[in-house]
Amino acid sequence: MTKFCKVSTRNHVLTVTLNRPERLNALHPPAHQELSDIFDDFANNDELWIAVITGEGRAFCAGNDLREQAKFDAVVFPEKGFGGITARFDLTKPLIAAVNGPAMGGGFEIALACDLIVASDKAIFALPEPRLGLAALAGGLQRLPRQIGTKRALGMILTGRTVAAQEAVAMGFVNEVVPHDDLMSAVDEWVNQILECAPMSVRASKDVVYKSLSMNSLEESMTTPYDSVAQLIRSEDFKEGPRAFAAKRTPKWSGH
Repeated sequence: MTKFCKVSTRNHVLTVTLNRPERLNALHPPAHQELSDIFDDFANNDELWIAVITGEGRAFCAGNDLREQAKFDAVVFPEKGFGGITARFDLTKPLIAAVNGPAMGGGFEIALACDLIVASDKAIFALPEPRLGLAALAGGLQRLPRQIGTKRALGMILTGRTVAAQEAVAMGFVNEVVPHDDLMSAVDEWVNQILECAPMSVRASKDVVYKSLSMNSLEESMTTPYDSVAQLIRSEDFKEGPRAFAAKRTPKWSGH
């Protein structure tokens, strides 16, 4: 039984809804730990292939619960980072952020740690930590420059300014902006397109993309052995795809 979020599963998809609307879904230590446990289970469950993260009420996530932080003058995250996500570097299953409203500070860092961001036209994004004597140390300072370039990222980071959804998609860190009431339908379209692909292929592709970004050259990235690719080649889905193509039928993916 979860206390600080809602969890549902359907058709190999886990949906996690942050559920502290009275605090704009800001997270405190118990919520961080609960989310970390949920995503541990997601990572280890062979029947769950995709996770969607969204927020209850009018916000996605307002970041760290500063009222709680002020009590202890400290920030406490689980080992896997803010929301149990931002330091989860070994997860090859896709994560989709359905940003339904403000994604501020750590909330924006959760979204940046996802592989796709689909945003409501009511969504806004910011790393306002410098305005509070803090810094975006849960991956924002590292991920945002990698996703949109140094100058654009520093333009947000050094000022703490807020970016609306349409600017966010133009800057390149949001995949799609849709009318607010259409958000989850749009996310379902992305999910369904991913589910048409072999889960092992999706995981290997994600793994290679992220790992190759930190390598020194194209040659290194193309000659390095990847465990995820080896697992793909050994999988039943690696056989199923060509067989289905040859038989002119829809493949039946097993995720194994």
